[in-house]
Amino acid sequence: MNNQYIFTSARLGFRNWSINDLDDFAEINANPQVMEHFPSTLTKEETTSFIHRLQAHFNQHQYNYFAVEILETKELIGFIGLAYQIYETTFNPCTDIGWRLKPSAWGNGYATEGAKRCLDYAFNDLNLNRIVAVCTLQNTPSENVMKKIGMQKKGVFKHPKLKDYPVLENCVWYEINF
Repeated sequence: MNNQYIFTSARLGFRNWSINDLDDFAEINANPQVMEHFPSTLTKEETTSFIHRLQAHFNQHQYNYFAVEILETKELIGFIGLAYQIYETTFNPCTDIGWRLKPSAWGNGYATEGAKRCLDYAFNDLNLNRIVAVCTLQNTPSENVMKKIGMQKKGVFKHPKLKDYPVLENCVWYEINF
């Protein structure tokens, strides 16, 4: 594994993606529990494409939804990070913060710890001044993380990328400013 961390938190290491992450990340993206608030699970091919998009995003912006490992074990648990978004809404373009962790990592505070560290990185290293977070109305665990990291609820909107999925289309968005 490539353990060259861009930064760390108390328990987590954050790095760019490697194609060596494919098997572990594909397993996460194929899990129906993990992907409950998304249109579908991802195939291995779709995960390969996602890794390539994340790498390209990093090359362009110097951040992405970072590959996250537990420092003590070097286990890949998913992603926590930032992504530049331009889909059509009132709050874009913006930098989004997001997370996707495997179930064995749930309930340990990793999403909150990692998201706080990513906000610190965004504001103090990248000199960004505004971060947004989005989730479906049903995704209360993600919404709870948004609250825990100090974000403020700004409203509800119909996500244009989810218009073909009426159950998921209504989303909430939060914001935090430096």
